[in-house]
This record gives sequence, structure tokens and C-alpha cells, in this order.
Amino acid sequence: MKAERAFPRITVSEKGARWVGEGHPWIYASDVRAEEPCENGALADAVSEKGRYLGTGFYSRQSKIRVRLLSRNANERFDEAFWRRRLRYAWDYRKAVMGEDLDCCRVVFGEADGFPGLTVDRFHDLLVTQTLSVGIENIKTMLFPALVEMLRDDGHRIRGLFERNDVAIRALEGMEQGKGWFALPGLPAPGSPVTEICENGIFYAVDVENGQKTGFFLDQKYNRLAVARLAKGRRVLDCFTHTGSFALNAARGGAAHVTAVDVSEAAIAMARRNAERNGLSERMDFLTADVFDLLPELEKQGKAPYDFIILDPPAFTKSRKTVGSAERGYREINGRALRLLPRGGYFATASCSHFMEDGLFRKMLREAARDAGVELRQIEARQQAPDHPILWNVPETDYLKFYLFQVV
Repeated sequence: MKAERAFPRITVSEKGARWVGEGHPWIYASDVRAEEPCENGALADAVSEKGRYLGTGFYSRQSKIRVRLLSRNANERFDEAFWRRRLRYAWDYRKAVMGEDLDCCRVVFGEADGFPGLTVDRFHDLLVTQTLSVGIENIKTMLFPALVEMLRDDGHRIRGLFERNDVAIRALEGMEQGKGWFALPGLPAPGSPVTEICENGIFYAVDVENGQKTGFFLDQKYNRLAVARLAKGRRVLDCFTHTGSFALNAARGGAAHVTAVDVSEAAIAMARRNAERNGLSERMDFLTADVFDLLPELEKQGKAPYDFIILDPPAFTKSRKTVGSAERGYREINGRALRLLPRGGYFATASCSHFMEDGLFRKMLREAARDAGVELRQIEARQQAPDHPILWNVPETDYLKFYLFQVV
């Protein structure tokens, strides 16, 4: 490390230095031993207690994650050119792994792309961002126009960028919540936050202002195709359907009939509209119900009305403290779904919680199958689509589990 540096020094404990040495980009406040004065969201150098340079990153005065490392190169210059290179790396990666399937995809996936706390999703002609770190918040007036310029130069029409910063976690970084159009130079704000995307040949209306998360869940894109391949001729129950994505893929794949279930009336209304838009309504019906109530009711009826059940619930846990109760919830709905299926039936199940680790999820599935008195023949084990890349040194990027089974 050079003797003179432009950035304040944050001294990290031996334990924290080992953590960083193993490749993780976060330095927790509990591992900070000393810190020079630093502006919230500014760049700071992390050093060991012996003065060894560990990396440079965004400093956060209020968060438990005190420093989010950007680079371990002591000679790096964090200028606009640096950020433009990072954007180009992220986009070139998507072009490589997604091919032509770029009209709706995740463009930036936080730490996995070197943009800590930033998510950028593309929905046809709209971009949606979610900024969860004060460091990115401080540079977004440079970063977002550069992103739009890069995509336009690559031949992609972008008519607006919408910020979905209506999440409580921003308070941990000392930022306010809110949502709205980001002012792009020379481009008026679009008149509507609704656009239409086409994923796997299915059209969806996406409301980037009011939809879940950034408007639509992109991570299950290819898992939906895996479901479609198995659905032909089958009677399908899609639980937690949200806007109908798995149900629609099953119907398009040739299912005899699909029942889409969600507790939200608004979600069911949107799913129904999406079915009508795609000409699939005749083979589908929609039910507003709590899956935890519906599955036991179906079990009481003593029938096996479905031979393919899909479980794609929201995250049951967002912290390690509630993993135990989440595991019980997963075990209950998976066990009940398995009891409803006939021998030879098919089963898709997922968890989108990072804290419900794969080993724990698999253990839960074995116990649920044992409770149901069935065996599981694994067809596929899948994860999130590759536009949500997984960094092996950052376990938080590895969150989606998706399994396909036959019940035997």
C-alpha cells in the first residue's frame, strides 16, 4: 500500500481482515477497531490492525455493514471511467449468458456486479432501480445517465428510468424512502409506469410503480420453462401464483387445466388479465385463497384433483432468527402438497430466501416427503437465472432454490 492515500482509513480487526481475505466485500461495524473521519457514503480505505491494505469501498456511518468494498487494487481510480467500465462489464456479461434474451432481464445485481446495494431491472423500454447503499445513492446522478447512454448506444430503446426506493432497509443507510421517475437529461418522464414485456413467449403487463419489488420477478424465468416442459396434458395447481407466471407457462406448455391461487385479489386480477392477453383463459381458472388454508381443505376432500403442483411462496424468512419458524412453514405446505399428489405426479417447489440455505431446504423436503409417506425422484435442481449471477465468495447472492420432482 502506498504511504499517502486520498481516502480515510478504517482499521479492521483480525477476524474482519480474515473475512475480507476470504473474498467477502463487506466489513461489519463490529469488526471496526478505529476509523478516521469520513463522510457518509464516501470512499474509505480498509486496513488491517498492522496497516495492511485490504481494499477501498463505500463507508456507511449508520449501517451494520460499515464498508462495502469496491476494489482491492490500491492503484484504482474511482472516477466516472471506472463506473462506466463496471456497467459495460455487467452488460457484456448479460449479452454472453442471455444471448438475445435481453428485453426483460436483470442488468445489475448488486455485489455480484460490483455495485453494492444496487439493483437494476430492464422491462422492455423501462429501467427500474433500487438503491440500498448510500454510496451508490451519492453517485447515481452520474451512474444512471451513463447506464441509459450505454444501452442506447447498444441499440436498445429506453424511454425512462423509475426508482423503487420504497423499502424500509434504506433507513439503515440514513436514506429516505420514495419512488418516482429519475430525471434523465433530454428525456421527459413517461406518462405511464406500465409497460408490456414478453418472457418465454408470454406477454405480461408490468407496473413498475406498484408491482412487487421492481415490478416483476425475473429470477425464475428459465425455471418457468422447465415447468412448461412437464405440464403437457396435466392438471396443474400453481400456488402463490402472484401475476400468474408459472401458471401461464404451464398452460402454454399444454396443460389440460391450470388453477392459479394467490391470497391477493389484486394479484389474481392481474393474473387473469395476463391469461386473457395470451389467449389462455379457457384452460385456466383463478382462486383467491390462502394456500395454508386451501391445501388442508383439498386434503379433507380425499381427492387427487391435480397431478402437478407448483409451490413458489414469498420468502418465509429474511433473517437467521426466524429460520426455524420458516422451516416449519415450508415443511407444512410441502408435506400437504405431496399428500395431494397421486403416485407418478409431479412437484415443483422453491424458496427465495438466502437464509433458508440449500442444505436446510433439502433436509426439509426429505422430512416433508417422509411425513407424506412418499418418495421423491429428482428431475432437476435449479437456481436463479444467470442474469442474477452467484459469487461463490458472497453467499448472499446465492438465494433461489428450485426443485422438480416426480412423486413415487
